[in-house]
Amino acid sequence: MCALRVSDLMSNHIEPVRCGTPLTEVVKALLGNHISGLPVVDAHRHLLGFVSEQDCIHALLVSNYHGEGDPVVDDVMFREPLAMSPDMSIVDLAQKLGSGKPKVYPVVEHGKLIGIVTRTAVLAELARMGCGLEL
Repeated sequence: MCALRVSDLMSNHIEPVRCGTPLTEVVKALLGNHISGLPVVDAHRHLLGFVSEQDCIHALLVSNYHGEGDPVVDDVMFREPLAMSPDMSIVDLAQKLGSGKPKVYPVVEHGKLIGIVTRTAVLAELARMGCGLEL
């Protein structure tokens, strides 16, 4: 049985996006970090939403088509993201991840963002340890 927790696999090196950030800056952050989505937080790191590559693509196409100005992250973010606890086991996490589309999930403790965890990190660890997998 795997004793690892989300906190063992999460990354806290990726900066979240702040409310009010122009979408062009969000795109730069996504591309610069080679990641498919980012948490959106307020000044106190409270999780307010999540923005994905897909959200950005759609919003930029629509704004360019209609000649609108640069949208901000608040206009396109998903406002009820599935957040993970740092104490959740990776086996429980893997089961939760199977039911969702995102590849990146915020990790929240006491209402504040402390990191992110990716499906790729979970898959790599499960494969490495043989947890729940017949290799």
